[in-house]
Amino acid sequence: MAHAIWKGAISFGLVHIPVELYSAVAGNELDLTMLDKRDFSPIGFRRYNKGTGKEVKWEDIVKGYEYKPDEYVVLSDEDLKQANVKATQTIDIQAFVDAIEVPLTFYEQPYFLVPDRGGDKVYALLRETLRKAGKVAIAEIVIRTKQHLCALLTIDNAIVLNTLRYSDEIRDADELKLPAKSTKTAGISDKEISMAMSLVDGMTEKWNPAQYHDTYREDVLTLVKKKVKAKQTKTITLPEEKAEEQPRSAQVYDLVALLQQSLGKKAPAKASIKSATDRTIKPTPISKRAPATTSKNKIKSATKTGKPAVIQSSATTRNKTRGMTPRQGRSA
Repeated sequence: MAHAIWKGAISFGLVHIPVELYSAVAGNELDLTMLDKRDFSPIGFRRYNKGTGKEVKWEDIVKGYEYKPDEYVVLSDEDLKQANVKATQTIDIQAFVDAIEVPLTFYEQPYFLVPDRGGDKVYALLRETLRKAGKVAIAEIVIRTKQHLCALLTIDNAIVLNTLRYSDEIRDADELKLPAKSTKTAGISDKEISMAMSLVDGMTEKWNPAQYHDTYREDVLTLVKKKVKAKQTKTITLPEEKAEEQPRSAQVYDLVALLQQSLGKKAPAKASIKSATDRTIKPTPISKRAPATTSKNKIKSATKTGKPAVIQSSATTRNKTRGMTPRQGRSA
């Protein structure tokens, strides 16, 4: 069973609803371990006393705030709670607003709110009130040592608390170089909009999140199995030399033609447009590569000695491994 990360009450007016807070998401990131490339041993990190150099156990660790260089005020969990008891135990509703008024860029992290003992009826009352009013509640909550702005909204039978970013944390889009808001200024014709709308209509379907999943993670795991099977577990793949590419800005696209081709196919628009551009843009030849026999000899040598071999990558391998970011090793 999931573990509650916070317990307290929702407060608005004179109404208090005892609740527990649970994470609404489960991380499913690729778990990569940092290795020493010289012998492929895992990298470890340890907690140590910077004064003595000795390791420190968890039970001997406290938190402190550095109020001046190398001088700290020790703050226990009880100190952090006593700083503002009400803030640490209450989801304090400040206002109710139309959901559409809160831009998506403000939403940060979702949590489920579950009624605690004796809170079922008032919880259901708030949930149905929010649903019928079409509003979200804007509130404040302290999680651990940070105060968050948050929105309370309904999803099915649950009240979801979604932490929000503060307005000063949102960058102004005016700083970016974006096409003009006016279709005329942006050079878009009514015909192009009409054809694009037809493409959208043809691809419109009911939202089914189950049909989407992390295919890149699967691709990387497939690559892992392939390298294990080929006994290339200690082979370090390097990127190929990049061929000189023609700048994208130099390409001229017939948008209407691309839309017409997309409308004439059942495949998703992205795939259709890609196939159209493939026929109009010829790839620049890749620069010379090392002979295949060189890679095979190095792989064979690595298998015997256990030392890392270096080979040139294929374009597919390069693309699949470029995004991998090693996680930090676990604490010793």
